[in-house]
Amino acid sequence: MKINNETKVGALTAIAITLLILGFNFLKGKSLFKSGNFIYAKYKDTKGLMVSNPVFINGLQVGAVYELEEANKNLDTIIVAIKMSKDLNIPNNSLASINQNPLGGSSVEISLGNNKTYLKSGDTVYTVDNPGLLGDLSHKVTPVIDQVKVTIQTLDSVMRNINSIFDPYTKNNMQNTVANFNTITRSLVASANTLQKILGTEGGMLAASLGNVNAVTANLASNNERITSTLTNLETASSSFSKADIKGTLDQMQTAVATLQASIAKMDSKEGTLGLLLNDKQIYTNLANTTRSLNTLMDDIRINPKRYVSISIFGGKAKAQPLTAPVTVMDTAIVKANEVPSTN
Repeated sequence: MKINNETKVGALTAIAITLLILGFNFLKGKSLFKSGNFIYAKYKDTKGLMVSNPVFINGLQVGAVYELEEANKNLDTIIVAIKMSKDLNIPNNSLASINQNPLGGSSVEISLGNNKTYLKSGDTVYTVDNPGLLGDLSHKVTPVIDQVKVTIQTLDSVMRNINSIFDPYTKNNMQNTVANFNTITRSLVASANTLQKILGTEGGMLAASLGNVNAVTANLASNNERITSTLTNLETASSSFSKADIKGTLDQMQTAVATLQASIAKMDSKEGTLGLLLNDKQIYTNLANTTRSLNTLMDDIRINPKRYVSISIFGGKAKAQPLTAPVTVMDTAIVKANEVPSTN
């Protein structure tokens, strides 16, 4: 039986189309027959997940999405079939989440649990809703935006209150205040310029003062050995002073002061010769009388010497009466009356 060319072309075309479909599905991760290790995950929102999207565990791709199908007509649950490329021990309390990538496709991330019981082919893994990068950013930005809205509303209320308070007179006063502030600013600039000129003028004096300070410090540095020697001598003197028996000296001084106080106390009392001499009025009176009598005797010897010493051969004894009191200036007449005339 001879096959014509048209039949051959049709058969080759069918075979090519079949191979093309099988190759395309193979590149997408699907095979003609559903065989291998499959696990399933249920989501309310697949977030753009598509067939052949990768499945990761700890950053390593372990499979791909094989197909997506609705669980019911309400589309409230979508079942995702995951074909595992490797035979792995995945704990049955692991969690599968969908990660969205703004620059690429979505992927499934399985976070391993800690149970010792592992998922088998055909089991359903637990799922968790992952908001992703955009979701996290949205959750973080939303409260800030709400706060900004409240702040803007408050600022608008404040501005309205300010506009209601500021009448034209108050606004004019504010303008005058701003003008005065500008004037003050210009004055400050002028003062700064003047101060800069003064500092420039006084720069030489300041440099001279700094030079003097440097000279003083240089002298101190050159006399460092002398200063050190002086400090050493002071330290030695202070050490000697600290070793001196100051307490014993003070005790001796206290003893001497106590003795002196006792002596002064005895002098102040009527005990002893010195005490009686200083405090007995009778002794003072007797001494005064003795002194007066001695003065009277001396005056009488001076006025009437013949009564006590007589060397006259022919003359008689002096007949003048002895003195009973010291002679004063007014007693000159008495002295002349008692004089004996000369024998010549």
